[in-house]
Amino acid sequence: MTTEPTRGTDGDLATRVRTLLGRRHREVAAAVVTPGGVRTALLGVPPEADLEIGSVSKGVTGLLYADALDRGEVTATSTLGDHLDLGGAPVAGVRLADLATHRSGLPRLAPGTQVLRRTLALWRHGTNPYGETLAELLDQARRVTPGPERSRYSNFGFELLGHAVASAAGTTYADLVRARVAEPLGLEPFYVPATPDELRPEALLGRDRRGKVQQAWTGEALGPAGGIRASLDAVVGLTRALLDGTAPGLRALDPVAPLAGAARVGAAWVTLDVRGRTVTWHNGGTGGFRSWLGLDRAAGTGAIVVSATSSSVDRAGFALLADAR
Repeated sequence: MTTEPTRGTDGDLATRVRTLLGRRHREVAAAVVTPGGVRTALLGVPPEADLEIGSVSKGVTGLLYADALDRGEVTATSTLGDHLDLGGAPVAGVRLADLATHRSGLPRLAPGTQVLRRTLALWRHGTNPYGETLAELLDQARRVTPGPERSRYSNFGFELLGHAVASAAGTTYADLVRARVAEPLGLEPFYVPATPDELRPEALLGRDRRGKVQQAWTGEALGPAGGIRASLDAVVGLTRALLDGTAPGLRALDPVAPLAGAARVGAAWVTLDVRGRTVTWHNGGTGGFRSWLGLDRAAGTGAIVVSATSSSVDRAGFALLADAR
């Protein structure tokens, strides 16, 4: 499958997006995918720009994990210690299956990251609070003792999951994304920058709610949990592949465990019944972006919203999917 370029902005969709989001969101890329085609809206965003999709990256990691299961590279009982250099640390015994459903007992963030200091720096100066290498991530992991297995959303866990899946395939996470998602599906650009030097010239920088420009969130460790950047065209291509069955690891979309409230989770992907429709979705947030990708698999429709402002776009995403016909 090859991504078809967007054909400009659909005026009705642009008006709907602006009504849903308001003027705070100055730079927005949105799309609605239906069996009849694709409608796009680029508000203040150049077509060639790449954007931070934040934790929608976890959905990609979920696909890669499910694909690794299908290939026999990992199994339902595989642990982190099977594929990452963790020695005899307690975290080595955590199962990949539990990481994929946020039931690993790992904390939301890695220990030793000086969370408060980094959060203050993000708020005051817009600096990237991540940026660790894989070696640094593994060093952090060796100092962790997992808690009880229960539903607990974990960025840290998904960082480890993605790198374990890549190791099982004999490659890096960035290369795995390229080889098994971006290239086969014709997604361009769709990449995982480890450092600011790896950003494309077209990489858009986002803003916080006050309008302050934020540093790009890059980092080798971060990649599987929130480090993928993509153009609207590329995210549309991924959405179409999820709907037409050409994406790898599609069983990641199928819910297998409770998450919170009435929601259930597959491998990262959340499923929720909304007004009689089953919606499969994931959202994301970075210092300067918010994102949402959702599917109505029964209807064959999808919706995407990515804003270069750190205010939620979830409500708009659900509304656009409900509108899709």
